Amino acid sequence: MEERTLAYAVRAVRLFRVLQERDDRAGWLIGKQFLRSATSIGANVAEARSGESRKDFVHKLQIALIEACESLYWLRLLAEAEVLPAARLADLMDETDQLIRILVSIVRSSLRTEA
Repeated sequence: MEERTLAYAVRAVRLFRVLQERDDRAGWLIGKQFLRSATSIGANVAEARSGESRKDFVHKLQIALIEACESLYWLRLLAEAEVLPAARLADLMDETDQLIRILVSIVRSSLRTEA
């Protein structure tokens, strides 16, 4: 999961660079928000791995999940506002959705294990 979220963060950085090159302040601001949330996913997954307890592990993954949901929101906004073509964002949106599903599954499984 750490490698996958790192690769996702790299894609986020690349997308932000594309948005920086455009003369579109709104796109740049949305891109900045996306970059922050997208890179936070992997950081929280990495922190979860070295969590002090099971509860801490789950909490860090829940934060990663929140950041993934936020990242999907920013991608949708970029597409809906026609900052970038939806087709250009489709693969990244799909990867975000997959990360969300994986994180939901891990969090639910971990919470069941705690109970």
